Amino acid sequence: MKKSVYSICGMCTVRCPIRVEVENNKITWIEGNQHLLGGALCARGAAGTALVTDTERPQQPLIRDGGRGAGRWRKVSWETAYDYIADKLTTIKEEHGPESVVLSSRGGPWQSMYKTFLYAYGSPNYTNHDNTCGNNTHHASLSVNGVGREGFSYDIKNARHLVLFGRNLFASLQIDQCLETLDMLEKGGRMTYVDVRQTKTGVKATRFFQVRPGTDYALTLAMIHEVIEKKAFDSEFIEQHVTGFDELCSFIEQYTPAWAAKECGIKEKDIKDFIKEVIEDRPGVIFHPGWNLSRYEDSFYVSRSLHILNILMGNIERKGGLIIPKSAGDYGVDPIRFLDCPVPDIKRADGVGWKIKHLDKGAGMANLFFQAMEKEEPYPIKAWIAMRHDPLTAMPEPQQQKKFFDHCELLVSIDTHYSEFGWYSDVILPEATYLERDNPIALHNGILPRFEFRRKAVEPENDTKPGWEIFKQLATRLNLDEYFPYDSIEELWEWQLKPTGYSIADFDEKGFIAPKSNEPILYDSEKLGTCFKTPSGKLEIISKKLTDAGLPSLPEYKSPSKPPKGMFRLVYGRTAVHTHGQTINNPLLNELMPENSVWINTKVADKLGISQGELVKVTAGDNSYSGTVKALVTDFIHPEAVYTVHGFGRQIPFQKNAYHAGISDQKLMSEKLDHWDKAGGALCLCESFVTVERSVRNSAGRVEL
Repeated sequence: MKKSVYSICGMCTVRCPIRVEVENNKITWIEGNQHLLGGALCARGAAGTALVTDTERPQQPLIRDGGRGAGRWRKVSWETAYDYIADKLTTIKEEHGPESVVLSSRGGPWQSMYKTFLYAYGSPNYTNHDNTCGNNTHHASLSVNGVGREGFSYDIKNARHLVLFGRNLFASLQIDQCLETLDMLEKGGRMTYVDVRQTKTGVKATRFFQVRPGTDYALTLAMIHEVIEKKAFDSEFIEQHVTGFDELCSFIEQYTPAWAAKECGIKEKDIKDFIKEVIEDRPGVIFHPGWNLSRYEDSFYVSRSLHILNILMGNIERKGGLIIPKSAGDYGVDPIRFLDCPVPDIKRADGVGWKIKHLDKGAGMANLFFQAMEKEEPYPIKAWIAMRHDPLTAMPEPQQQKKFFDHCELLVSIDTHYSEFGWYSDVILPEATYLERDNPIALHNGILPRFEFRRKAVEPENDTKPGWEIFKQLATRLNLDEYFPYDSIEELWEWQLKPTGYSIADFDEKGFIAPKSNEPILYDSEKLGTCFKTPSGKLEIISKKLTDAGLPSLPEYKSPSKPPKGMFRLVYGRTAVHTHGQTINNPLLNELMPENSVWINTKVADKLGISQGELVKVTAGDNSYSGTVKALVTDFIHPEAVYTVHGFGRQIPFQKNAYHAGISDQKLMSEKLDHWDKAGGALCLCESFVTVERSVRNSAGRVEL
């Protein structure tokens, strides 16, 4: 029997729309949804078939049978696992209070389910991976625009110039944005890319700035200086919608292109030529405010500066600029329902919202829960449930994290594969892969919003369950059924769609439901003035929220520390082949990239006697960890830095492809678990220094005895 199923990819957090062909419960083809992506899909998406047949993933519930991390597991039924967790959570609530439980996730469109479960249980302590990803960008946007990082969509296709600071678009592979960027370039548009190394995105750019590590803020300040100096800003837009412009003009006088060129290690003329291009292309210029900016101590202010540059362009709600995402309601359709429960009126254990008032308490700060575990202030943390989130891979110092987690009485991992956290947990609940499960309906806000959902393509190969069923079963055992008004996914879909007038059959034609009109709605100036949720109701260059927190809106630039002699600044990033640590064991993707390497500058490598492809030993600054990998010797990385792809160096014996393959960048980030940006709420993951030396394991260095 053959069938075609519209669904949503689950190989990374972009979640591209896909179409899956199936014959006799076997997947024969996966492609991007033709109606949205024209069939385009990345290597990761195409490798989804290998997930279903993977025998090196948890195939039924497991309960620890031995010490944490020892790898001894007892196979149990789902009923036994649910009962075990529910009994533990009931006891923890009685002895320590419901607030002693943390639930973390990867984020995404189904967070309402996880939050509902936790809040109904009685804990406010929901978190996700944003402290290692988007927190700086999110809080920068809140401080300027009054809306978070998802408060704008980017009309790249109609832009004339796209500016990216480390946003490696063609490695992170948000397919629709990649396609729009290629369309924009083919029409004569320009792209400027800024990074410490050349990337797949940079090679497609019309201008590339290779800057000294940690100097992005200097370059953004010089760009603002030149825009103001050349009066290349939208004075009418600023007059109507912006506060703090005069203060910006005074502050920026000292940050000239000549100063920035010296600081960043680039040419003054190139900065000035770039601004000439911006003047020609304005207002269709998009300064992307960043994606993963958990990098330097001032990355929050880099993102703020990029938001300010967009303000100066006057490009908000204009074709080829930043578009405020529209909801179904803007097109006359009532919204779908989401599971919901009020947040308990209890202080968060991470301090966000009461001790740290300027940060968004929606996801808080995952790393700050460790202090509560250790000191039991403001109260103990006794359980952590991770829904497809791996703190031990996402955050630095996993060995130190384990010591904190040992204060917990229950650790639960809900995931499709063995994570490092799962391996250290007490219970593993195996979620069905994205091709084997249905998901609730989600709202995709954007320039043209749509309803979408993930539909099961094949029946599960193993004894795995979908997330909606797992949380429903746990809720039932904890007497929380009123917050989960369904017994099947069909009942949940029907409940979600009831206000809209649509049925699940309306998804069959294209896999999604979108407005009848293909013309995007753009707010006029009067309506636009109601969209900025800042204290002043305007775009705030001087943020009242930051001022009230005792933080500057326009801090003086501080030059980053140079690496100590014989050391390098460690920078990390993405590859188009893998998704962090989630796909390293995938046999199809592992064949393409079985391990990571360390990029090192050619001249530096020559001085160290390191040749292309030779093994090198990379050691953390405090000697707490070292690993051996091959060197990638290249001109296209700054001499002060070395680079590696995140997610390797895994230590789970069941994963034969990934076991000890490559090095772990998070283990090289010594003493960085509590090193975070106080303004933006993100860890400073590129503030570590390492040593690199030629390994004695190279054959030329061996002596036969």
